[in-house]
Amino acid sequence: MTDNQTVQACTEAWTQSIESLSELVAPLPEDSWNRATECAGWSVRDVVSHVIAVESELLGDPRPIHSLPRDLRHVTSEFARYIELPVDKRRCHTALEMVGELEYTIIRRSRALRNARQTPDEFVRTPLGPLARDVPYHQLLRMRAFDVWVHEQDLRRALHTPGNLDSPGALIARDVLLELLPKAVAHTAGAPAGTALVLDVTGPLEFLRTVRVDSAGRGTVDESISLAPDVQLTMDWETYLRLACGRGRPGPVTVEGDKELADRVLANFAVTL
Repeated sequence: MTDNQTVQACTEAWTQSIESLSELVAPLPEDSWNRATECAGWSVRDVVSHVIAVESELLGDPRPIHSLPRDLRHVTSEFARYIELPVDKRRCHTALEMVGELEYTIIRRSRALRNARQTPDEFVRTPLGPLARDVPYHQLLRMRAFDVWVHEQDLRRALHTPGNLDSPGALIARDVLLELLPKAVAHTAGAPAGTALVLDVTGPLEFLRTVRVDSAGRGTVDESISLAPDVQLTMDWETYLRLACGRGRPGPVTVEGDKELADRVLANFAVTL
């Protein structure tokens, strides 16, 4: 896929996910906005607030003036404080206010994306506060498509409304998470050189991948089949998503092979911030 095609695909995935998210929350009664999600310390309202905040920052809107409480247990770093501030600012907003701001933000961002003049490889700043960095424009769009789809799924689980597990955003999320998996296996979990780990994912989005650790301890992932892997992990797609994103207690995982190594890998499976 060329970078121009990536821009188009990511824009379409972002649009589908954020419009689905908006349709999901628009009819919610007031009390449903307080329902807890698997994002630590965040309710449905907070997840929507976060999506609005990041898209607003990309539009160039000023950061809200707000004093963040110091006793929020889930806020453990400067980056987390940066992310939390606009979320906490909206905790007093009503359902009607939240829906209105989300819809207006989607209209503005959609227009900005249609009128964008950046080339796919032009470097732009990410909206990550202390972790901000310059990345090619097509990578920024990929990050946003990934983030919005993952948060759409956070809301769907909290509201018991499954859907879009095989949408364009899901395909982007699969690829993003798989790119980060070799580091989790080889470095975070400390899999030894020569290890082969097979990941068999079932459900709406099926795939089979092998993570290999070379003699220098570097991990790679490919689609080839290892006939005698050290470990094979079998799980459904939603379980994989939740594990990789550090969400709650996911569904069952079938382990074959070296159980000690499998336990280390599963304990260090989360690859997102």
